[in-house]
Amino acid sequence: MTRPATRLVCSYPADLSDWGRHHVESSSFRAYLRKAHDTATEGDIWPEFVGVGCCGDSLDVPITVERVEGGDRLGPETAIEFTVREACGLDGGWRVQSAGGPRA
Repeated sequence: MTRPATRLVCSYPADLSDWGRHHVESSSFRAYLRKAHDTATEGDIWPEFVGVGCCGDSLDVPITVERVEGGDRLGPETAIEFTVREACGLDGGWRVQSAGGPRA
C-alpha cells in the first residue's frame, strides 16, 4: 500500500519562457498534476501540455520529479514546489504560435 506524499519537488528547464513558467507554477497546474498522476518517483519525467493561447499550437514541457517526501501517492494535500534545471533546447514562448515556430 502506498503512502501519501507530503511534498513533491519538480523541475522545469531553464529555457522555459516567463509565460510558460507563469502557467506551470500556477495553482491550477499544481492541482492538475495531483489529479493526472497517482504516484511519483524521483527521476520520473512527465511531458506536460502547456497551452500557448487561443491562436497557437501546443507546448509540451518536460517536468522532472526531483524529490518526493512522505510517500509516493499524490493527493490534494501534497505540496508541490518547482525548481529550475538546465536548459534542454525547449522551443516555446510566443514563437511557438508563429509560422516560424518549432513545427514549421
